[in-house]
Amino acid sequence: MSRIRRTPADERFLVVRTSAAGVTRAHAIPAHAHTWHQLVFASAGVMTVKTDQGSWVTPSHWAIWVPAGVLHSIRFAAAADFRTLYFRPLATARLPTHCSVIAVGPFLRALILRTIEAGMLDRRDALQSALNVLLLDGIRTEPTAPLDLPLPGSPPLLAIARLLSDQPACADSTQELARRAGLGMRTMERRFLAETGLTLGAWRRQARLCHALLQLAAGESVKHVALESGYQSPSAFVSAFRAVFGTTPGQYFGDRVREATTIARAAYRAPSAGTPRAPDRRRLPGRHPP
Repeated sequence: MSRIRRTPADERFLVVRTSAAGVTRAHAIPAHAHTWHQLVFASAGVMTVKTDQGSWVTPSHWAIWVPAGVLHSIRFAAAADFRTLYFRPLATARLPTHCSVIAVGPFLRALILRTIEAGMLDRRDALQSALNVLLLDGIRTEPTAPLDLPLPGSPPLLAIARLLSDQPACADSTQELARRAGLGMRTMERRFLAETGLTLGAWRRQARLCHALLQLAAGESVKHVALESGYQSPSAFVSAFRAVFGTTPGQYFGDRVREATTIARAAYRAPSAGTPRAPDRRRLPGRHPP
């Protein structure tokens, strides 16, 4: 799909815009918001998106959906490549109204890369309009991952959530956590579920897995990650990882690095070391929505 030179008169017909970039080391993008919906596909590396409502960890070859207007920051644990699709809000329907991590299967991945190649999608073009429809359908139907940490609203439970997120290896029992919160155990469990949509046990497991992903992306060993993230043994961690991703940590990150290298070589030139990678503007769109 070849690129077409656009003019200001074309703007109102565009339904998708794109960008592609990367970082060569740990990097943070300060809190900001967009007027268009945003799908950020992690082609390599692991990123964390944070809002006032919680945080979402997105590993390689998964994507994070961020609705228009949501104030969010992005942090990369180490070197990473990412592709972003921006969807015009008025041109979308029945899409998630909150942030969510989306599994990107082979078909949706191919659609994303084809759209990046095109740069923008114009609803006047039959092929591009069809591509937009397929993208939206893929976003709606792909499964989501247990990699979100919604925050409770009440101060006592928020303090417990912060503790478990900051110290995933914390060995406190549910009863001990309830004592910290000044609540009865059953009251705490009931309120935590009501405020986050997750049981305390499920939230705790997801916090450990999210922490482990960030550690792996930073190059830590499986043994170190397992102990630092609160798993009883490396084998217990590998089992938990396999249950979500269908493979071992070593295989997962090794495969993603090889695949991402192939994508990156085709997409843009290598930047100077130690600086964020900007898109190669000969192949990638020059601007994305505000």
